[in-house]
Amino acid sequence: MSNLNILISGSGIAGGVFAFWLLRAYPNANITIVERGPSLRLTGASVDIRSSAVDIIKWMGVEEEIRNHATKEEGIQFVTADGKAVGTLGASGRTDVQSITSEFEIFRGALAKIFIEPSIDRVKLIFDEYVDQYEQHDDGVIVTFAKSKEVKKYDLLVAADGLSSKIRGMMLNTKPQEQFYDEGVHVAYFTIKSDMLQGSRLAKWYNGTGGCVVLLRPDPDPAGRTRGNLLKVTTKGDVETKERLNKALAEGNESYMKLMEEMYHDAGWIVPEVLKSMRESEDFYCSLFGQVRSPKLHDGRVVLLGDAGYATPGFGTSLAITGGYVLAGELLNHPGDVKTALKRYEELMLPFAQDSQGGDSAMQILNPQTQRGIRIRNVILGFVTSMKLDRLAMTVASALGIVQKKIPMPDYQWVVK
Repeated sequence: MSNLNILISGSGIAGGVFAFWLLRAYPNANITIVERGPSLRLTGASVDIRSSAVDIIKWMGVEEEIRNHATKEEGIQFVTADGKAVGTLGASGRTDVQSITSEFEIFRGALAKIFIEPSIDRVKLIFDEYVDQYEQHDDGVIVTFAKSKEVKKYDLLVAADGLSSKIRGMMLNTKPQEQFYDEGVHVAYFTIKSDMLQGSRLAKWYNGTGGCVVLLRPDPDPAGRTRGNLLKVTTKGDVETKERLNKALAEGNESYMKLMEEMYHDAGWIVPEVLKSMRESEDFYCSLFGQVRSPKLHDGRVVLLGDAGYATPGFGTSLAITGGYVLAGELLNHPGDVKTALKRYEELMLPFAQDSQGGDSAMQILNPQTQRGIRIRNVILGFVTSMKLDRLAMTVASALGIVQKKIPMPDYQWVVK
């Protein structure tokens, strides 16, 4: 199985980690990565690394590089309309017990680049292309590409093509949206060309009424920039607002920016300046915030990896890293038996992903819709942080050995160390 022939759909974090470890398991493997975009997508929101993924980046030898490219965010400060701090949830300074700000806050594009660089000269990258359909056989999977119409056979098709994975839909014979669980949050991301945090490494979180949330995060660029997020949180009963957001999302950036300007025009704080900066940004994009809960992760020689199988806001990047490692490890442990390797991967990853996903109401609780609800939330936050109860909880958890849950996995004996 030294000439294992694999197609990865998607060049993001999950695909990059999997390629790295697969080449540790099978140095002569033939790996093709097909990417729908015209190039590697090196933009994206801030992501973090937790649980088993912390161990994996250390084993990959990239921990220092990740820290060098991290945002250096020190915590999140909740503020009122006049800019007054309500409470601050600081980083823990630990990797085993982390707060809302991770010890590894880094932008998605920078992390994806770090992961794929060690393998980039050993894989075949195809841009501006995607999988149109596939057909399974006992000895392989035959893939038809959408644009070139080229037909090729692979030992394994890895779907690392994100939330709206077309391959997931084909594998489950459903629409991809059927596995997506809406958390009632739409998010716009963009880079602000000035330092709106005035040198602070604390992110600022502001809540207006009606679920209008503004999050400003530090940018590691020395030129002085800020990362802006507009989160629109809707309740389950607010169908009209949700439909308007979904319509604007489908129509594209211009439509979505117009809707943000309408919905946030009287939100308070420094929102007018943020909206102006949104218009001036060069990397604006928007998306729906939610979970992917696939009932299974493989079928024959097709397997779901990362967000395609188990997207989870706040923990999805860590699951993607862990999934890439485990999938390569199981292929190592079952040479010549792809189907058994995929079965074992699913047995390990699916329960861990499901346990990590939890409920879908956390964002509604954290972001009340009314002024009264926001005041109550602020009182609670102020009490917790002023009494340092959040710090105490992390200290006690650490002392009791209560750390972030890790996936139970074998000690893979990699061929290349």
